[in-house]
Amino acid sequence: MWAANPRLGLLVSGARLAPPIVRVPRLGWVVRDPSLIRALLVDHRSTSLLGEGGVGHLWSQVLGDWVDELFDGRGHHSLRTRARDLFTDAAARELVGPAAQPVVAVLHSRLRAGQPVDVADLARVLVGRIVVAMLGLDPAALAPGTGTTAGGHPSADGWDVYRHVFGRGEELAALALGTQSDTTLSDSTVEQARSILLELTAGVPEAYRSSPESTLLGRCRTLGVTEQEATGLASLLLVAGTETAASAISRTAALLADTGQAARLSAASGPHRDALVEAAVREGLRVTTPAPVIGRHVTDDVRVGGRRLRAGDRVLALTYVANTAPGALDLDRPYLPENRHLWFGAGRHLCLGAPVAREELRRMVGALADAGPWTVVEREPARGVLIPTYRRLVVGPS
Repeated sequence: MWAANPRLGLLVSGARLAPPIVRVPRLGWVVRDPSLIRALLVDHRSTSLLGEGGVGHLWSQVLGDWVDELFDGRGHHSLRTRARDLFTDAAARELVGPAAQPVVAVLHSRLRAGQPVDVADLARVLVGRIVVAMLGLDPAALAPGTGTTAGGHPSADGWDVYRHVFGRGEELAALALGTQSDTTLSDSTVEQARSILLELTAGVPEAYRSSPESTLLGRCRTLGVTEQEATGLASLLLVAGTETAASAISRTAALLADTGQAARLSAASGPHRDALVEAAVREGLRVTTPAPVIGRHVTDDVRVGGRRLRAGDRVLALTYVANTAPGALDLDRPYLPENRHLWFGAGRHLCLGAPVAREELRRMVGALADAGPWTVVEREPARGVLIPTYRRLVVGPS
C-alpha cells in the first residue's frame, strides 16, 4: 500500500490511531469504524456517489452528466433491477470457468513441474480474459498485434492482448490518483480518460447489437438495458473490475504463503479443502480490501457517531482500516457480522460484480491448493497505481 501511493499509506496508518470518525482538513470526514461506515453507505437519503467526493463525480466528468441518473438517480434502481441476473453466483461460474481454465492450467502445471510462476501476471491475464469475454469483444480489434508480439519479441503464450486490456484499465484508474482530497479532474486528465475509454469500448456498440446472450452485452440487450447504459457498465467494469480482482488474487496468494497457511490449504482434501478455499476467499478479500477507500458526498445534514455532518461535506470511508482491524488473515477466523462484505461496499451500491470477483479468486486459490504448498520466491510491489498490488509475485513449490 505504501508503494502504490505513499499518501494512502500515511492515511490508513494514521487513521488506526484516530477516533472512529474525525474531520481532517482538506480530506473531510474520515471514518474507520465498520458500523459507522456501513451506516453511511446505506444512508442513501443523506449521502451520494454524486457531488464532490463521490466516485460518480469522477465518472460524470469523463462520460457526461447522463451517468448521474445511472449512478445515483432514479434510473439506478431500474438498471440494477434489470441487470441483477447478469451477476448472480451461477452466472459468475458460467463466465469465469471458461476464461479461467487455461490460466489455472498453466499455474497448476508449472508448479507441479517444480517451476516458478508469476501469479501477479497470471491474475492480470485472467482478469483481462474475463473482461473481453463479458463484453463479447474481439481481442484482435482491441489491440492489433498484441496477441503475437510483446515488446518487439514473439509472445510465448499469445496472451499479450489481455495484458494490454488490463494495462489500459490500470492507466485509466491511475488517473484518479490524488482525488482523495479533490475529485475534480483537470481538463487534460479528462481527455486522457476519454481517450482510453474510447479505445477500449470502441467495439461495445457492435457487440451490444450482435453478441449472443451468453455475453454481458448480449444479456443487456435482452434485458432492456440500453446501449448507452451498457456502455456505462462496460466502462465501469474496465475500472472497478480489473485492478481490484487482480490485486485480491496476488495479495491473497502472498498472504497465504507469508502466514504459513498455504501448506495447510494444500494438505487438505475433499469438503474440508473446499471449506478452506472458501475461507481463504473471504479472508483474502477482507485483509486485502482492494478498494481501500470509498468516497461519498453528503447531501443532507446527518449525525453519525455523535458528529454532525453537513450538506456539502465529503466523506472518506476507510474500508481497509475497518476490515483489517480484527487481525491478519486466518483461515479459522469466525464470521464477522460487522465487516460482512464491507470490502464490496454496502447498500444499493454494493459492488455489482462481487460474485465474479469471488469466483476469480476461488479459481486461482483452488488451483494453487491443488498444485501443492507454495512459497514466494520473488516479489515486487506496483508503484504509482490506484489499487495496491504486486507488479511481480513469483511463487514456487515449497
